[in-house]
Amino acid sequence: MRRIAVLNQKGGVGKTTSTVNVAAALALEGHKVLVIDLDPQAHATLHLGLLPGRSGPSLYEILTEGKSIEEVRRQVAPNLSIVGSHIDLAGAELELLGTVGREVILRDQLAADAEKYDFVLMDCPPSLSVLTLNALCAATEVLIPLQAHFLALHGLSKLLETVNLVSKRVNRDLKVGGIVLCLYDAGTRLGGEVVEDLRGFFSARRKGATPWSDAKLYKTRIRRNIRLAECPSFGESIFQYAPTSRGAEDYASLAAEMLGRAPSAIWDDADSEIEDAPRTTEADATAA
Repeated sequence: MRRIAVLNQKGGVGKTTSTVNVAAALALEGHKVLVIDLDPQAHATLHLGLLPGRSGPSLYEILTEGKSIEEVRRQVAPNLSIVGSHIDLAGAELELLGTVGREVILRDQLAADAEKYDFVLMDCPPSLSVLTLNALCAATEVLIPLQAHFLALHGLSKLLETVNLVSKRVNRDLKVGGIVLCLYDAGTRLGGEVVEDLRGFFSARRKGATPWSDAKLYKTRIRRNIRLAECPSFGESIFQYAPTSRGAEDYASLAAEMLGRAPSAIWDDADSEIEDAPRTTEADATAA
């Protein structure tokens, strides 16, 4: 089982979008996948069509009441299940303040779960909290979605320090599996410069005994895409909402790379960041 924490301490970089759509791509390939939404905003939960508070218990009950993963998870598509989130998770840190071993509750619950998944993807909140620590203690690898901006590179070093600290003190199996560039503008010089900076950063650190010494900079780029922005409001992955879009192409390619295959998409610097007009619902058409 590969347990992957999708992590970036900066918000708005495509973290939840990547969690949901990589999970959906892997499920479509026949792998059994579990998504765990650790963000109190519950965006991954909404993205997969569940309503927080109306779809049964959530991760909050696992962390604070001892419910099992089996009692909480919901299947949302063939091979794809989710442990949903709820706004109550925001208070979990205070509630667990006096709990011994609070940072390994999720790890222990995953170990006790009778259902065996090929992949577990954990959508982490954009902060270093007890929720993020639970993900890092349960994970075997970290996937870092990153925007091709200078400030994102600055934040990356802080993020790697956090992973290194957790690896040394709590979870020696934790590694950085890879970095994927999201919201990518193919035609900008800045994007190319950031790619080169990342390559230089990691090539200079290959020989060190660090959790990121074997990290990949994935060749797949997740381009800016209207379809990817739309599909959460329909409660669907990109493969349900717009299976022929560039967003679906990019995430299928990223999943292929994560499985050890060559990327299946080709990125052209002439590609536009804007696609066709947004899909309209039946209600929209009637109103028009």
